[in-house]
Amino acid sequence: MTLRMASLTILCLALAAPAGAQVLYDDGPINGTEDAWTINFGYIVGDTFTLSANSTVGGFNFGIWEFPGDTLTSVAWSITEYYNYGTVYGSGVASGHNLTDQFISLNQYGYDIDKITVTGLNVPLSSGATYWLNLQNATVPSGDPVYWDENYGVGCTGDDGHGGGCPSMASNGAIGSIGGESFDINGTGGGTTPEPDSFLLLGSGVLGVGGLLRRKLL
Repeated sequence: MTLRMASLTILCLALAAPAGAQVLYDDGPINGTEDAWTINFGYIVGDTFTLSANSTVGGFNFGIWEFPGDTLTSVAWSITEYYNYGTVYGSGVASGHNLTDQFISLNQYGYDIDKITVTGLNVPLSSGATYWLNLQNATVPSGDPVYWDENYGVGCTGDDGHGGGCPSMASNGAIGSIGGESFDINGTGGGTTPEPDSFLLLGSGVLGVGGLLRRKLL
């Protein structure tokens, strides 16, 4: 009887749990061979993304070019309505345990290509709208430049392979529009978290079913 009750409780709680972390938007893999744009020394680079469902952004990944031996220690981020202006949905500085720098390869120009993972965000966003992820004020202990990897997005078309058809729009404040950057947005979406009253109802339901099982066994 105890085993049946424990199994039933675990099953019900699993069904009631909120959706796990997932990739909400993907602008393509880290390229590391085409181009990259400075995200420190006052330069700000932004790229757009959309969501297919109401979601909570928990973090993001992006690719960078660094001088050999450098490790990113912090980067300022914001999610805005337009490129670096308009409504600010979330902003902060990722560092410490909220930022990891993973070396991937050395490219043909002598730069380290790294994957940066930012966590610890809690930014609720609605589906359908276009948002901008902006990066700036990146720091490395050496003080060297840091560059956001450009991969031209996913599904681009054109004679040079870098033309229209990209799912995102990127911008560098110094020169305007640029090719899409490598990044993805992750978090939770498409699910709901039960309210406290729902958990109470769930608990009473489990107890009620348990009582029926007990009477049946007796």
